[in-house]
Amino acid sequence: MTAPDTARLVLLAAIWGGAFPFMRVAAPVFGPVWTAELRVLLGGLALLAWLRFTGVDAGLRRHARFYLIVGAIGIALPFALYSFAAMHAPASLLSILNATAPMFGLAWGALFGDERVSLRRLLGLAAGLAGVALVAAPAGPVADARFFWAVAAALGACCAYGVVGVLIKRFARGATPRGMAAGNQLAAALVLLPLLPLVPAAAAPTALAVANLLGLALLASAVAFPLYFRLIADLGATRALTVTYLIPLFGVLWGWLFLGETLPASAFAGGALILAGTALVTRN
Repeated sequence: MTAPDTARLVLLAAIWGGAFPFMRVAAPVFGPVWTAELRVLLGGLALLAWLRFTGVDAGLRRHARFYLIVGAIGIALPFALYSFAAMHAPASLLSILNATAPMFGLAWGALFGDERVSLRRLLGLAAGLAGVALVAAPAGPVADARFFWAVAAALGACCAYGVVGVLIKRFARGATPRGMAAGNQLAAALVLLPLLPLVPAAAAPTALAVANLLGLALLASAVAFPLYFRLIADLGATRALTVTYLIPLFGVLWGWLFLGETLPASAFAGGALILAGTALVTRN
């Protein structure tokens, strides 16, 4: 991994670690579907405007089928699930669960014959499962059904993230990282659009919620996705998912700094197991 790749990886982790506090503030106001829709729509339009200004063709018509597939499965679905999870669970805890994405990536890759499953990787999956069990064992009044649904939604989002590498390998066909960053988000906005009347906003927007939503759209989507797809192009999908090593560190830090969140010791122990499992799964 080159120095620019490392810098992009750390910057991406810092931005995506901040996405969880952004969602934690915005989602209880806008609801899961509106939060996801406005995130990808504003982020995608901002990125598309920048690409047009710099003379880069996003290939929206040429790669429309690919953008719709990845936009629906790899962006619209996990963003909506994470927005729901952020309504009922701490941002820092969700950032820890996000580290399971490479494990789902291995499972999907093995299912489609793209990854080899070894004993070391199976041990990594076992460690990850044990870590999830610890993370999902809260203490006190948060141990209600909504919390467990939030954990399930976060894991579902990671499962959807894991299949993105398989989809890119089979359907990309020359799409550029910057084109994917814009096209996939706009396709996700199109997929979520029919759901907006069915799941209305939860409350009237506040200035704080709007500011966090803009941070989610402009930073965690418009800025972050070109970095991510560039890493996929340079390092491959599995190695690019190693960004999940760093996201929990930033997620816990931002959650503590800006939301005053604290987690039980079991969550940190579970996070350590998840990161150890991720290391075993992604190690060459």
